[in-house]
Amino acid sequence: MRLVIRYFFRTLRLVLTPFVLLSEKLGTGKPMQRSADEQQKVDAACESLALYQFKTCPFCTRVRKQIARLNLTIEKRDAQHDKTHRADLEQGGGKVKVPCLRIENPDGDEQWLFESGEINDWLEQRFGKTA
Repeated sequence: MRLVIRYFFRTLRLVLTPFVLLSEKLGTGKPMQRSADEQQKVDAACESLALYQFKTCPFCTRVRKQIARLNLTIEKRDAQHDKTHRADLEQGGGKVKVPCLRIENPDGDEQWLFESGEINDWLEQRFGKTA
């Protein structure tokens, strides 16, 4: 019975994958516009960030849409297919759960932020128009 359930959900994922990816492309909207100087500062700040994700995870899609909307250049790390990134996520974050935003602070400490809503709120607060 477990095998049937496992294959059912794998098939469901395969069927839904194109729709999840298509919704990301169509639903992102226009990126935020900044002056060249401001964008350069934002890009420099994004160098200390990395998003651990699965390509077809709907919650990861939600975070990638926010990243695109805010016009951020955050490194995306595939924790599903890349064993190195998966191990880094498990060791640093304590669990293999995506999406996860790794924030490297200037003092060298790392902060691991889970949950798409919390990540989006943090990105909006840090890089949104009010920032």
